[in-house]
Amino acid sequence: MNYPHLFSPVTINGMELRNRSVMPAMGTAYANMDNTVSDRLAHFLASRARGGVGLIISEVCAVLPRGKGFPNELGAWSDDFIPSLARIPDACHPWGARVALQLHHAGRETTEYAAGAMPEAPSAIPSVILQQPCEEMSTARILEVVEGFGSAALRAKKAGFDAVEIHGAHGYLLTQFLSPFSNHRQDAYGGSDENRARFVLEVVESVRAAVGADFPVLIRVSGDELVKGGYGVEFMKWLAPRLVSAGVDAIHVSVGVYSTPGNLSIASMDTEPGFNLPNARAVKEVVSVPVIGVGRINHPDLAEQALARGDADLVSFGRQHLADPDFMNKVLSGDLDEVCWCVACNQGCIERLSFEMKSATCTFNPACGREFKEAPVLVNPDAAPKAQPARKKVWVVGAGPAGLSAALAAAGRGMDVEVFDREPVPGGQLQSASRPPHKEAFMGWVEWMLRQLARKGVPVNVGSVITEQLLKTNRPDAVVMATGAYPVAAPIPGIDSAHVFDARDVLVGKVEVKAPAVILGAGYVGMETADFLLAKGIRTTIIEMQTYPPVAKLTAHGYWLHKRNRAGGGRMMFGAKVKAVGSDTVVYELNGEERSEPASTVITAMGARPDNVLDEVLKGLGIAYKVVGDAVSPRRLLEAIHEGHRAGLEI
Repeated sequence: MNYPHLFSPVTINGMELRNRSVMPAMGTAYANMDNTVSDRLAHFLASRARGGVGLIISEVCAVLPRGKGFPNELGAWSDDFIPSLARIPDACHPWGARVALQLHHAGRETTEYAAGAMPEAPSAIPSVILQQPCEEMSTARILEVVEGFGSAALRAKKAGFDAVEIHGAHGYLLTQFLSPFSNHRQDAYGGSDENRARFVLEVVESVRAAVGADFPVLIRVSGDELVKGGYGVEFMKWLAPRLVSAGVDAIHVSVGVYSTPGNLSIASMDTEPGFNLPNARAVKEVVSVPVIGVGRINHPDLAEQALARGDADLVSFGRQHLADPDFMNKVLSGDLDEVCWCVACNQGCIERLSFEMKSATCTFNPACGREFKEAPVLVNPDAAPKAQPARKKVWVVGAGPAGLSAALAAAGRGMDVEVFDREPVPGGQLQSASRPPHKEAFMGWVEWMLRQLARKGVPVNVGSVITEQLLKTNRPDAVVMATGAYPVAAPIPGIDSAHVFDARDVLVGKVEVKAPAVILGAGYVGMETADFLLAKGIRTTIIEMQTYPPVAKLTAHGYWLHKRNRAGGGRMMFGAKVKAVGSDTVVYELNGEERSEPASTVITAMGARPDNVLDEVLKGLGIAYKVVGDAVSPRRLLEAIHEGHRAGLEI
C-alpha cells in the first residue's frame, strides 16, 4: 500500500468512510429546471461513487427558493423534493460511497432571475462581481432562513443521505454574515466578531436540532477570504471551536470568495497544488473534529503527505473527479499511468458554468456529464447494452487534441483505427501550448492518450502526409479530419522580414529570440508567449489592435497572466494599429499618433486559419468524413477534444 493514510477508514459521527478521499460539492447545472434530480445528475454521481471515493458531497442545494444561485439549482425547501433527492443516495450507495447533501443559500451572489426575487443579504451591498442590487434581511427573515436550513437538513436525512454539509464558504450568505467586507449591520447580527458569527451558529444549531445528535453535520468554510476588508485565518481559528460547540462534526476548509483576486476558490493551473493546506492545518490545531483539506489537490502523493503531516484528516479531490471518475480505484490498484490528471485549466467546469451559462463538463474528459448516455448501466443495471456498429476502417488525420480524442472514442467502439500526422511528434497545438509557465502538464494528457491508444492497438504514424493517392489505394471506410490550423498574419509591410517569427515556433524553441521582443496580438497565444519570454528574462511589448484586453482578467488564468506580465516588466498597448515592421522597430498608430517600438525580434500571434486541404479530396473520392477541432475553426482545447470525441462516437 503506497498510500496507507489515504486509504485508511475514518468515521465522522458514526458515518464510516472506506477511505479519506472526498469529492467536494461542484456545480454542474445538471438538475432539472424544476430543481429536481435528473437522470444526468444521478448517473454523474454514481460514476464517481463507483470510482472509489469515500464521501461524495452533492452540489449546492437551495434551502429556500430565494437562495438559489442559478435557476435549476437543486431544491430542498419542500417535502415534495424528498423523493427526488433520494435518487442521489440510491444511485451512490450501491457502489460503496457515502453521500452528503450540501445546504446552500447564495445571498447576494445570485440574480433576481435565478432567485425569483431581489437577492437578500446581511447588508444591501451588491455583489462585487454581479453588481446585482440586494435587500438587507430583517431579523424576522433571518429567523426564517435559519429555520429553512434546519428543515432542509431533515429532508436530506429522510431522503437517505448519510450527512449534510452547510455551505458557509466562497462568499455565499453565511460568509456574507461572517465578513466585515459584506456585513455592515449595526444590530445583533453585525459589528463584533460575536455578532457577525451569530447567524452561522444559529444555522448550525437549527440543523443539529432538526437531524438529531447522531447524524453527521459538516460545514464548509473559507479559512481566509483573501480580500481587502474581509476576515483572515485568525478569525476562522476563533470561530471553528464555536462551530463545533454548536453541533458541527467536521470542518471542510476552503479559501476565498467570489471577488478574491485570481478566483482561488477554484484555483487555476497558475496556483501551486495544495496551496490552501496551511489554512486546514490552522483550523485542525484548534478543533478535535475531523478537518477536510481542499485546494488544487489532484495527486495522491500530495494527499498522502498532507494526511501524514497532520494538515488534515481527509482530503478533497474536486476537479480530479471530473477528469477521471475512476481516479481512486486506479490509485488503489497502483495504476497511476492510467489516471487522466486534472490540470486545473477551468475551461470545462467553472468557466463554462459561470461565464457561458452552460452545464459543466471537463476539457479532458468528454464523457463527463454524458454518463447517462454512455453508461446507463450505472443507475439501471437492467439497461440494454448499446448495439455495436459494424467494424470499419477509420483513419484519423492529425494527432493533435481533436484527432487523438476521435481515435480513442472510435477504438472504444471496436473500429479499426489508425492515426496519421505530418509532424515528427504527436500533440498538435499542445506541443507549443504546453511550453508557457504552469502549462507543462498539458503534454501529460497527450502522453496519457498515446498510452490509451497503444493499449487498444491503435498505431500513431508521425511524419506521415496523407495524399489523395494514399486514400485511393487504401480506401478507409471513414476519415476524421483533424488537420488543425496554420498561423496567419495581417499583410503589414515588413511582416516577412527575417526577424519576424510565429509564436508557435518561438514556444517550441525553433528560433532564438533576441530582446527586446514585440508581440503582435494580445490573445491567449500572445499573452502566453510573453509569459514564456518574460520568465526567461526577455523584455516584451505586446501590441493589440483591440481597445480592450482580449484575455479577460475575470478568468483565473487571465488574472495571473496579466499579473505576471506586470510583475515581469512586460508592456501592453491596446487600440494600436501596426503600420510597418522595420529592421529594428515596429511602427504603429495609437490615438491618431504614429509611434515606433524598438524590436530586435517580432513575434506574430494574430490568429490562425483552418487547414482543410483534404476536404475536396475526400468529397471527390466519396469517402465519409467528419471535420473536427481547429480544422473547423480555431478555438479552445475544450472544443477540440469534445468534437473529436463526438466524431469518434458517430463516425
